[in-house]
Amino acid sequence: MSLDNKALLMVFLVVVMMITTTTAAKPFPAKKYAHNYSHNDFVDTHNAIRAEVGVGPMTWNKTLVDYAQNYANSRLKNNCEFEHSGGPYGENLAEGYGEMTGEQAVKYWADEKSHYDYASNSCVGEECGHYTQLVWRNSIHLGCARTMCPNGWMFVICSYGPPGNYVGERPY
Repeated sequence: MSLDNKALLMVFLVVVMMITTTTAAKPFPAKKYAHNYSHNDFVDTHNAIRAEVGVGPMTWNKTLVDYAQNYANSRLKNNCEFEHSGGPYGENLAEGYGEMTGEQAVKYWADEKSHYDYASNSCVGEECGHYTQLVWRNSIHLGCARTMCPNGWMFVICSYGPPGNYVGERPY
């Protein structure tokens, strides 16, 4: 594992501990996001990982983008506490220091693949639900967003339609 990968892994391990601060911050504006940040790294990375297991591609969906951006911005009121929205879509969340890219977030979720046992359709030893949502065959629409947290971390959310991770069903 390279030094950069070790550093990134450490950042995500800290995220798991749900570190938050109480300082104020402004949301990462949706218009700025849409014009200055390409969604292609989210879509392309999802689709490359899905292709590895024979799952069809996802398409970018404005309704899901709007939902994700509204939820990301709403986390600022709660100091970016790491909590799922509980909404009608499938969902993956990540936090990372600085300008975390879509590719970095998606690869972080994809790293859970090593914990997914297809034969038993279960997670082995550790979490794998982010990975299984990422490759859920029936989830064909994607919308992702980010917001800068008060602590300087980037909160990332991807919303999936239709949602996945149904108990007893295989992702692919």
